[in-house]
Amino acid sequence: MRRDPDCLFCRIVKGEIPSAKVYEDDAVLAFRDINPAAPTHVLVVPKDHVATLAECGDGDRALLADVMLAAGKVAGLEKLDAFRLIVNNGSGAGQTVFHLHAHVLGGKPMGERLL
Repeated sequence: MRRDPDCLFCRIVKGEIPSAKVYEDDAVLAFRDINPAAPTHVLVVPKDHVATLAECGDGDRALLADVMLAAGKVAGLEKLDAFRLIVNNGSGAGQTVFHLHAHVLGGKPMGERLL
């Protein structure tokens, strides 16, 4: 498993930094965002470190599937009948932690407005 000792999310996955866990399995950890943009705002983080979506290759198909499937499970656990799933890629797109992650947002109508 790839890990970056300086990565905030790798440290959360390892349990070095506490989080408000919503879901966990062998491949992912999902926890509440500390600066929520919606009533429900959960981050789904693969336990295997990859910095951005653009860096993923053919060997990361299972990792990407795990993130997507976990996002759906999180939405179910949070009883969201509608939700938005966002992956920011690079600082120009708003990515601030360079460990691939998906934002599960819901709990209010969102329309077309972007974060």
